[in-house]
Amino acid sequence: MDPITDIFRTMHVTAFGLHRLEATAPWGIKQENQAEERPALSGKKAPPSDLAHFAMLSRGNCWLSVDGIAEPIPLTGGDCFLLAKGTSIVLRDSPRTRPRWTFREIGAGANGNVALCGGGGAPTTIVCGSLSFDRASLKPITQLLPSFILMKADQARTLALHNTVQALASEMAEQAPGSEVVATRLAEVLFIQVLRAHIASGPERNKGWLRAIFDPQIGTALGAVHDSVNTPWTVESLAEAAGMSRSAFAARFKELLGQTPLEYVTEWRMQKAMQLLEQRDKKLIDVARSVGYESDAAFSKAFKRIVGASPGEYLKRGLEDHDQSR
Repeated sequence: MDPITDIFRTMHVTAFGLHRLEATAPWGIKQENQAEERPALSGKKAPPSDLAHFAMLSRGNCWLSVDGIAEPIPLTGGDCFLLAKGTSIVLRDSPRTRPRWTFREIGAGANGNVALCGGGGAPTTIVCGSLSFDRASLKPITQLLPSFILMKADQARTLALHNTVQALASEMAEQAPGSEVVATRLAEVLFIQVLRAHIASGPERNKGWLRAIFDPQIGTALGAVHDSVNTPWTVESLAEAAGMSRSAFAARFKELLGQTPLEYVTEWRMQKAMQLLEQRDKKLIDVARSVGYESDAAFSKAFKRIVGASPGEYLKRGLEDHDQSR
């Protein structure tokens, strides 16, 4: 199994707070700290593990300023971008327009899933939303996304991505019966397609986890871990899978991923274990063996160290969160 498939099968991407922004010139909106929790426009509490935010221009033109990028970026219909949380941005009709609103303020004043702002001039429509993984995001996952990905409409790498963008814009505009469900699913598909198009755009643009995945040697080792998470991996056996010496492998792995090989293995084992525990049809020892532990005591100790709760406490917390959300 390739690591990216394993990531998405295990973590389950969920879109929330999906809405349509109708802006008329002059207008400007800023988001100073995307790591700060932003409430969904439906009034429901946003998931605490939000991973990224996205926006897609379905009509008009605007300018995007991203923290860390010197020049503002012109956007036109069909362009879309992803932002990792913690990335500050400004969206506006012109680089000269001073942003007067925040995304939080716009969301608070929304009518249903439609938010309005601006001075009544040239119109622009932007479909916005947030994405989360529905389980705790451990370190390999937080390294999945670059801080900013932009896919221009005329540079879309696949017809599928272009079709998804069009379908999402249509669902958000028409609001037919079931549109909320369809739009949410399309947003989740869009996330994976944008990430896939970013990967295909060239390995030189990839960083962190994505760069490691496409490193010929480290990527081979990561693929082996994701294909067989219950193997009793050691640094030596992973180095052998990568075709490298132990010391060279350990140094290269740490350089790309910011953690040791065995730290990565342990964290991913715990992520898989959370998925298995939530199925509630397996004994603790079976979960432990599925992720490479011979005893439930050793597994429970590792789980608490990484996740911050014992397996039982984790399941109890999940039940309480489920009951509160009903």
